Amino acid sequence: MSESRPTDARGDVDLVVLERSLRHPRTLLNAALNGLTGVMTVIACVPLFAVLLMLLYRGGKALTLGCFVELPPVAFETGGGFGNAIVGTLLMVGIAVLWSVPVGIMAAIFLAFLGAESRLAAVVRFCAKTLSGFPSILAGVFAFVAVVMLTGTKSAPAGGMALSILMLPIVMLTAEEAIRMVPTRMTSAAFGMGCTRTQVIWKIMIPTAFPGILTGVMLSVARAAGETAPLLFTALSSNYWVVQNGHFQLMKPTASLAVLIYNFSYGSPYESQHRIAWAAALVLVLLVLGVNVGAQLIGRRRLIGS
Repeated sequence: MSESRPTDARGDVDLVVLERSLRHPRTLLNAALNGLTGVMTVIACVPLFAVLLMLLYRGGKALTLGCFVELPPVAFETGGGFGNAIVGTLLMVGIAVLWSVPVGIMAAIFLAFLGAESRLAAVVRFCAKTLSGFPSILAGVFAFVAVVMLTGTKSAPAGGMALSILMLPIVMLTAEEAIRMVPTRMTSAAFGMGCTRTQVIWKIMIPTAFPGILTGVMLSVARAAGETAPLLFTALSSNYWVVQNGHFQLMKPTASLAVLIYNFSYGSPYESQHRIAWAAALVLVLLVLGVNVGAQLIGRRRLIGS
């Protein structure tokens, strides 16, 4: 039954009654709350855009081509760059991805499909949620004890392990949610056609949930790329390239953008290093932004293609 509207004798809308309804206290309260939420939304975006504008202004002036191909400057030296820190960041994040993504996706398949209602799944899910709020410095301490003390040196694998601990719960929980969103009729139809569990997982569930899984992976990569505390315990820093004379120096201290920014902005009194820190911060933000945008585009294409 449709709602009745205020009308006159001819059946037209009574504008007087409608004007009174617009002035009703509930209507005014609704308009005021809508306006308040809009204002708060704009205010919430102010810090983000303020940081971006500051980085574009301060970092853009210091950003040159040499920043990507040169080593960091020493005291009283002009010029220089952070090419080794970019390579070190990509290397350690790559190691963390190789460790955390396969484990996280496999665990998500168990949580969402194979053993969703089991006690083990409940325990694992609780542990993952707890680990998602794990202080990053504790991940660095664990990796220091598990890798650095055993190998006797700070290294890229140690930094990658610390970052993988922070990435794992994000990958696991987002992948579980994405797999749960796969329509039941698709899996039921696959079983009805005689598919095995393995075939349903790899042919139906993973491809369908791929956009959500990829989003979780990119979110974890974004968090790992900006972490500083775990790398201070595990990879420390370096003024040299991770590749020397054609060989990877994996088992030596490795540079990263986050640690370089910390060292050059907080622990350095030299203006040249301050400029490098601003430029490195801008590159780190653009790197994370590019990864997230790329993930959205890839996930959207895969979703349309499927």
